[in-house]
Order: sequence, then structure tokens, then C-alpha cells
Amino acid sequence: MNIVRAVMIGDIVGSPGLEALETKLPKIIEENQIDFVTVNGENAADGFGMTETDFRRIIAAGADVVTSGNHVWEKRDFWQILENEKIMLRPANYSGAPGAGFVGVEKNGVFWFVINLQGREFMNAIDCPFQCFDSIAKTLSNTASPPVILVDFHAESTREKETLAYYIDGRVSLIAGTHTHVQTADERVLPNGSAYITDLGMTGITDSVIGMDTKICHERFFKQIQYQLKTAASKESGKVQGVIAEIDADTGKAISVKRI
Repeated sequence: MNIVRAVMIGDIVGSPGLEALETKLPKIIEENQIDFVTVNGENAADGFGMTETDFRRIIAAGADVVTSGNHVWEKRDFWQILENEKIMLRPANYSGAPGAGFVGVEKNGVFWFVINLQGREFMNAIDCPFQCFDSIAKTLSNTASPPVILVDFHAESTREKETLAYYIDGRVSLIAGTHTHVQTADERVLPNGSAYITDLGMTGITDSVIGMDTKICHERFFKQIQYQLKTAASKESGKVQGVIAEIDADTGKAISVKRI
């Protein structure tokens, strides 16, 4: 049995999230003997979108692949990075959009395949993530040995996340939800061997409202005026949230999963 360890990190929120990642991800990798890292960076630029500098900082901190979600389109200049950087993903079910939604990476003799999908319930009505996954999976059907497949499902609905997880259980190694910035406590290995968590959480200031300034959020709800959101500030350093999964690289099946 060839055991490998993957870590998936939840949405980075602003500069505090980037700083927390740079400080803590290298320690997580070293202490847990991590073989592969994915990081969702779609909120790195002050909570909305990404810049090229953000992308470079995430990679320098230790990420092998960077995933995203609906906010990746916020910075038009970043679209060029989506086109040119194969390890910078956007959700695959945006048909015809700049960039790609999946990538294969060979590292230390193991073939890793990362898929980025986005949900539709309570979100934009883009292409079906279920059918999109099936289409991508066909490209892997002729591989000589099963790759280790990681899925970032960027979705609002917990129902949609769990439904997709059971739909693709056994066909991937790890399915992790992102988008809500609130880490869930339901990590588990599903019946057919895929590790799962409904939401990885976020990387940023936890003394906040999903990483944003609490007072501004209060004003928006009380007055129903869309004041501009700002990343939360705190004397305390940001936290890194996500999961670590142990996977049998020979079969692509998960052995265990735990929260960080």
C-alpha cells in the first residue's frame, strides 16, 4: 500500500488569510508529511477575487494547485493568469470561460488530478456540475493506473454538496466543499472510499463574519444598505482551516480524513 497525504485549504480571505497561509502552511506540510497541497484562493484580494501577486504568494507558500469559485472573475486583469497558469483553476462548469477547471500534476511518482466545480443551488445557473464531472471523468477512464483525484466543490447548498459527494463516491479520492467560509464537522470516508467534508472553512480572521468586518456586516443587515465590505482586522493572527486526507495511491481510495 502506497500511502500519500493531501491537504486541502479553505478559502483565503484577504491579506490576513495570505499571511496566515504563509506562516502556517509550511509547518502543516512538514509536520504532517504532506505530499500534495490545494488552496482555494478566490477571496485573497481583500475578500473579492485574486491578483497575480496573490497567486504567486499562494504557490510560494507551498500550494501545488490553486482552486477558486464565483469570485474569481472579480479582477479582470486576473483572467490572463487563468489562461496562462495551468495550476490556477476556475470552476470547470463555466463553459467557454477563460482558463481551465481541472489539471493533472505528476509529483514524486504519483499522478494527482484536481477538479474544480461550482454549485447551482442559490448561485448562478451555470452548467450542471454532475454532468460536468462525468464528462471530465471520461478523460481519465483510459489511464493505466487510477490517479489520486481531488475535487473542490464551490457551492452554497449543503444538500447539493452531499448529493454530489455520494454521486461521485468511489470515483475520486477526496471531495471538499468550499464557499461558505464556515468549517463543518462532518468529515468522513464515504461507503465507496471517497473522503468528504461539506466545507473546508476559511483561512483568515475567525473573529469576524466569514472573514469580513463585523460592524460593516451589522450595518448591511440592519439598514439593508450595501456598504462596501472590508476584510476583518485583528490583533490575533489568522487561522488556516482545511482537511488532511490519507489516500492509497495504488487504488485512489481514501483511508482517513481529519480537519485542521
